[in-house]
Amino acid sequence: MANNKTIIDEWEVTDLEDNSKISVSVIHNTEMGNQSVPGIQVMCAGQIVNYEPLHVARWAYQATKAKSAEYLVADASWLAYEDTYIKHILLVGSVLKAKIEVKVRSSANPVIKEYELPFAIDQN
Repeated sequence: MANNKTIIDEWEVTDLEDNSKISVSVIHNTEMGNQSVPGIQVMCAGQIVNYEPLHVARWAYQATKAKSAEYLVADASWLAYEDTYIKHILLVGSVLKAKIEVKVRSSANPVIKEYELPFAIDQN
């Protein structure tokens, strides 16, 4: 079976300071990872974050180990400044979610969107 990609959401955040834009695309894939199961892919600022069971299980373990309900995917996030950033976060709970947080200089608050993952993992 071939992987079918469906766009879930596309959005932009414009920084009025320099008129730059940060674009985010969230895509559902029917086959991801070694298990060829559904997952989502987030593309933003040249980074692609794959939310598929093997990655998510490892991130959820790290969050649980740190006694946190969320895990910052630091290697895919852009955190160079306090007033401009992109955060990719896994929310751990009864329903797993991908959270994307984009903050620009001209905005007082970040734009935050969450997407439910199309699979569950064993979180024992």
